[in-house]
Amino acid sequence: MNVYESLGVTPIINALGTFTRLGGTLMPPEVLRSMQDAAGSFVCMEELQHAAGKVIAAMTGSEAAYVTSGAQAALVLSVAACITGLDAAKMDRLPETTGLRNQVVMARLHRNHYDHAVEAAGGRIVEVGSERECRPKDLAAAFNDLTAAILYLPGHEDRLALTDVVSVAHRHHVPVIVDAAGRCDEPRNLTRFVADGADLVCFSGGKYIRGPQASGFVCGRRDLISAIAWQHLDMDFTPSVWAAPRELLSADQLAFVPRQGIGRGYKAGKEEIVGLLTALRLYLERDHVAEKRNCLHKLQSICDGLLEVAHVTAEIIPAHPVRGGFPLARITINRDALGLSGYDFIRALIQGRPSIHPGERELDRGAVIIHPFGLQDGDEQTIVQRVKETVSSHSTA
Repeated sequence: MNVYESLGVTPIINALGTFTRLGGTLMPPEVLRSMQDAAGSFVCMEELQHAAGKVIAAMTGSEAAYVTSGAQAALVLSVAACITGLDAAKMDRLPETTGLRNQVVMARLHRNHYDHAVEAAGGRIVEVGSERECRPKDLAAAFNDLTAAILYLPGHEDRLALTDVVSVAHRHHVPVIVDAAGRCDEPRNLTRFVADGADLVCFSGGKYIRGPQASGFVCGRRDLISAIAWQHLDMDFTPSVWAAPRELLSADQLAFVPRQGIGRGYKAGKEEIVGLLTALRLYLERDHVAEKRNCLHKLQSICDGLLEVAHVTAEIIPAHPVRGGFPLARITINRDALGLSGYDFIRALIQGRPSIHPGERELDRGAVIIHPFGLQDGDEQTIVQRVKETVSSHSTA
């Protein structure tokens, strides 16, 4: 009996991808060992954050970087940094931002369920363009004295290129934040957004990087990273004896030391910081081409295994930037022939043993989507068997 079963919690087959609600990812043994090592000593967190930031900055080609408790935390802190800059009085006010530069411009086609992070920091979203189109000049038309930043979501770059956004933003002295939480599905993205001129880029550590689920990081401009650190770290100290790294936290930058900023609840533990660094090192060493080839092989095995099953169609969906850099598989049932809806189909997969959790976005057409990243060896055969059993139990033929 493993630790989950001892709690009455059943492990599952993750056919959904790197979603937090299914645990995000599985960490390599080296990451687990590094976290255990980190847990064995006390350390000054500001020193650890500074050292980790230098390593990540070198990996990402940025001026500075900072570890957070996840990509959402990185996004909240990035918005906060753009609102306050290195102004301690503004830091102490958040999330109350009346009269401050608090507007964050977003293309409507970039709106998503995670941009609530803007409001959590005290920002106000200003939406421009339509659900299908946004031009750089539309963004510029929304700029005013209260504009704090642009928030950019990769994936629709054929309709709004990051380089065009950066160009118009920087002409108006507006920083650009990129929410790249799950975009390490393509290794080049680790450096591409910074290279394209983004001022801050937010990543998750617990997805394709295979780091701790409660980890993320933000990289970009040094002054903004410093503002993030001031609003994140534990400020319960005596300033006259605090020996913080001046490159990251120079008290000379501020009129006074702000206390327990808006990011305090997003603290990253020493174990997560060290685990993330180890996972990033391994990420850069991984053979991503071979990894995706293996994922495609698993999906093809599923499609081949369901080829002769009546009332079932299985097909490969090629990788696409909007969906991420991995191929997917679609399993579609003939609802009329089986008397089974897409919702009944997925419930049967989830409620059976082992429990299988596929993607849900095409249930209305009787289809489930298989993401291969979380599949362990042998899971593909189990998925085929469970689909056959489900269909067989409902077949009227």
